[in-house]
Amino acid sequence: MRHGGQILVDQLKIQGVRRVFSVPGESFLAALDGLYESGIENVVCRHEGGAVMMAEAHAKLTGQPGVAFVTRGPGATNGAAGIHVARQDSTPLILFVGQIDNRHRDREAFQEVNYREFFKPIAKWAAEIDQTERLPEYISRAFHQARAGRPGPVVLALPENILSARADVPDLPAVAATPPSVCSEQIDAVLELLCKAKAPLVIAGGSVWSAATARNLATFAEEFDLPVCATFRRMDRMDNRHPNYAGDLSVGLNPALAARMRAADCLLVLGARLGDIATGSYTLVDPAAPGKTILHVHPDPDELGRVFRPDLGLAAPAVDVIAKLAGRAAPAHPDWAEWTRAARAEYLDWVTPRETPGAVKLEAVIHQLSDMLPDDAIVTNGAGNYAAFLHRYLRARAFPGHLAPTSGSMGYGLPAAIAAKLEHPDRAVICFAGDGCFQMTQNELSTACQHGAAIIVIICNNGQYGTIRMHQEKTYPGRVSGTQMFNPDYPALARAYGAHGEKVERTEDFEAAFARALDAGLPALIELVLDPEALSPALTLAAARAQGGG
Repeated sequence: MRHGGQILVDQLKIQGVRRVFSVPGESFLAALDGLYESGIENVVCRHEGGAVMMAEAHAKLTGQPGVAFVTRGPGATNGAAGIHVARQDSTPLILFVGQIDNRHRDREAFQEVNYREFFKPIAKWAAEIDQTERLPEYISRAFHQARAGRPGPVVLALPENILSARADVPDLPAVAATPPSVCSEQIDAVLELLCKAKAPLVIAGGSVWSAATARNLATFAEEFDLPVCATFRRMDRMDNRHPNYAGDLSVGLNPALAARMRAADCLLVLGARLGDIATGSYTLVDPAAPGKTILHVHPDPDELGRVFRPDLGLAAPAVDVIAKLAGRAAPAHPDWAEWTRAARAEYLDWVTPRETPGAVKLEAVIHQLSDMLPDDAIVTNGAGNYAAFLHRYLRARAFPGHLAPTSGSMGYGLPAAIAAKLEHPDRAVICFAGDGCFQMTQNELSTACQHGAAIIVIICNNGQYGTIRMHQEKTYPGRVSGTQMFNPDYPALARAYGAHGEKVERTEDFEAAFARALDAGLPALIELVLDPEALSPALTLAAARAQGGG
């Protein structure tokens, strides 16, 4: 006879879970007891949103469902921020929520929430377990659901009386491995259409990637001499230093890449949904009249044809298709060399720094950092106008070289960096964050110190919510409202946590500061003091006002 918390944790071990992220609550004390001496590392976080974001980043890194535990009521609602990231980023994740005693349901008991209804719009599946004996069944289904088709988040509510009750129930085996289902005829069909194109473009994206997949994509691109671009915040699908890499389809898109996407007569979309950001709000490729051949590979058959009609739709994991493509010799096709070299030249021009105002020039710092980073470095970020500089000037390493939320969630970079450093303690992990972005989850710096995650946080401090200020100046020029910020002494804050901290006020001082942060052996923070005039890589405050007619 085991209590429900022990049954749950034994199932997690069977599923191969090595690490979970949590903020403790009395509603799942039995699960905490099950974790005791289980061998599963429990990373204790400071906020439920940070905990679920760490689990989401862990899943991106490993390809296996991330696992988080939060308590009922405010714990679950705080954690919803990470569930939204997992949903939009197609990340396999399981959130366990402590719940009230189910005998008190529908009485508006203390912290009672109907989690089936609350999480229904943003989770793949949300359920509540009402019998201790059925814990293995529900957990097995959760792991299957999180990984099936288009991956995503699952939420399981755990009434405290169900967790504390004892039952004699057998365990279920782990999710069975699914053999690659891509056959040679399917690859033949892809190549037949691809090799008729005069100006093809490969678009790589989606979730569940691997280092081997990044290498295979590079091999395929080399063999066929194809240009490859990545979707928004999936820059590490191929090493950005590779001669076939042509840039990313992101916010603030390179106009030359936008023109090349319009001119392409064939798009080979590998894993991505081909959404509004990748298509420039559907202006670069019109769903009503694409004007080009679309070859779409996606693991969810329901995604194929949902927005764009594909000329060939292949319901399969991108990793399997890319592995098959990498093993093929190129059949006869038009000479794509000039097309591909031109795409690369446009990318290299785009990442050449354009000077912005201020003593610290963020474009120069990121370009310099790209040259300094080790080959296996991992860079993370959240959201804000600083990220436009990062996406433009960072030459990301191959997977897992970059972690960022396609959902546009502020505060993501710090939790993601902690998860990355815990998974890869031997690698340099650098988090970029704006001052507003960092303050969303800055308390997780305590988590980094507690668990020995020696990350480096680079704060881009311009004293404002820069993205909103940019839009504000365009729409209501000169009428600043609700976008100014007060900032703490960030290096002092870092030192208060037990981390290394320093401030950089000139571009030429960054390299030495970064070297000291690498050598610190502690979590480290570098504050970059930026000029608020520099709103984006291509826009100043004055220019934004001029655009708005001010």
